[in-house]
Amino acid sequence: MATKWKNIIETGKRLLKQHWQVLVSVMLAGCGIFTFYILIAYRTYYPTEKILYFGILGNILLGSGTAYLLEKGLNRKYQNWIPKEDAYYREWRAEMKKMEHLLQVIGILAFAAASIFFVLQSKFREYWSWYYNYAAGYVMLFTALIQYMVWQFVRRRFDEKRREMLMGKLEEINQKRIAEALESEKKSLEKVSRSDQLRIDLITNVSHDLKTPLTSMVGYIELIKKEELSDLVRDYVDVLSERAEKLKEMINSLFSLAKASSGNIELHPEKFELNRLVEQIFADMHDHVKESELQFVKQFTEENTEIISDNMYFYRICQNLIENALKYSAKHTRVFVKTYQKESSNHLCLEITNTAGYPMDFTKEEIIERFFRGDKQRSSEGNGLGLAIVSTYVKALGGEFDIKIDCDQFKACVEMPLSAITIT
Repeated sequence: MATKWKNIIETGKRLLKQHWQVLVSVMLAGCGIFTFYILIAYRTYYPTEKILYFGILGNILLGSGTAYLLEKGLNRKYQNWIPKEDAYYREWRAEMKKMEHLLQVIGILAFAAASIFFVLQSKFREYWSWYYNYAAGYVMLFTALIQYMVWQFVRRRFDEKRREMLMGKLEEINQKRIAEALESEKKSLEKVSRSDQLRIDLITNVSHDLKTPLTSMVGYIELIKKEELSDLVRDYVDVLSERAEKLKEMINSLFSLAKASSGNIELHPEKFELNRLVEQIFADMHDHVKESELQFVKQFTEENTEIISDNMYFYRICQNLIENALKYSAKHTRVFVKTYQKESSNHLCLEITNTAGYPMDFTKEEIIERFFRGDKQRSSEGNGLGLAIVSTYVKALGGEFDIKIDCDQFKACVEMPLSAITIT
């Protein structure tokens, strides 16, 4: 029996040690309620000063006790409350709205009770009292308002603290998600990079392996041409020679593209004029341009167009853009070739605009992909490598390549710094 009582005492001490603040708060609230009981029960015996004293004391005691108990209750209710990760703030605001409405209902009921008390005490006086004071009724009305404001203050303070904690957790979750996304993106990029490198190596090896037999084939075709052949056979040989040259050109383009994509190109920077380079390309392609039935309109800037870059690669860039316009422009249309300096930056631009001879139902990202052809019907010549080579070469030279599509207008723009490469 002694052991049982000892255990009960130990348990009581432990609970008292853990919850002494709750016990003190309950006692304060109880004292406050008792104070108001005295004020109400003996309201006819006290002057206004004493009633106000009891009112102030009761509000302090009741407010202190209920404030702590409310905060403790909120902490206990929401200590394990974890909303969905994607709706932290929204769900928490909904919870606090419910709590605010509950306190409003309690406040309204308390004020209604105080109002009823005030009305009743004014209507039904005790017939035996010579002295009667309405101060108690006013005190109870103000008590209901004061206690409501105390509860709402506690709720708002708890809301702010909890919201800060939730925002901290949300930030941790977001940082974790960002870290995971970055790691995933890093792995994807590494995977894509390895895949691209394998593809580049494959294209390089295949192009290199095809070059030797193709060169031999072209050589033998040239030898056959020197023999005495019938007109029919010579026509066949000419077609074979033409196709072999196209195949050789495509293999060389593939090899150049793979080499540039891998970054394994050697640049030889030198100073040259863009306007003069474009004029040289038109002179080299004079017959092709003349046969195209297109009108090329040159709009060259009169400003200095000297840039420092690799002349050979830049020649190939301009040549590919002009060839692209020759292959895919609508017949009997104009092609505008424009050079200008950007006023906002120290850059020189080459812009070629043509009217397409086919529906352009593609994006600028698609058109610079390898082997992608805007002409889905393949009614024109081309292998889908021209703009891919332009994009890769421009990037290698430190410039920018952009494409703008507006209905049937196709505009390709190369933008280069005036000193893209430093001469060493």
